[in-house]
Amino acid sequence: MYLTDAEWQVMECLWDNGGLTGREAVCLLQEKMGWSRSTTLTLLRRLESKNAVSSQSEDGPKTFFSAIKREDAALKETKNFLDRIYKGSLSLMVSSLTEKEALSKEEIDKLYDLLKQLEEGN
Repeated sequence: MYLTDAEWQVMECLWDNGGLTGREAVCLLQEKMGWSRSTTLTLLRRLESKNAVSSQSEDGPKTFFSAIKREDAALKETKNFLDRIYKGSLSLMVSSLTEKEALSKEEIDKLYDLLKQLEEGN
């Protein structure tokens, strides 16, 4: 599942706040993004059709909930990015980033520690 930038903003609101009524989502996203009511409600419906959002409307206003975890969505987005831009190669991405920008000693140490953990886990 691919989330657009706008859909990601809606999901962030749901992740940060738990469930939100349509009205609460409209108010939050109008303040944060300047969106109209129809834009927010359209995005919520689109996310429901993607099964990223679920809703309930028992004895009151419809409440929207995230149906996916932030970590799972981030992993899918990262994999999609890696596949599209670097043909699925993490080493190509890291190489590309480090060629153009020097890493700090701290970043190098973190990468080294991560690689050691991955190696020991296999």
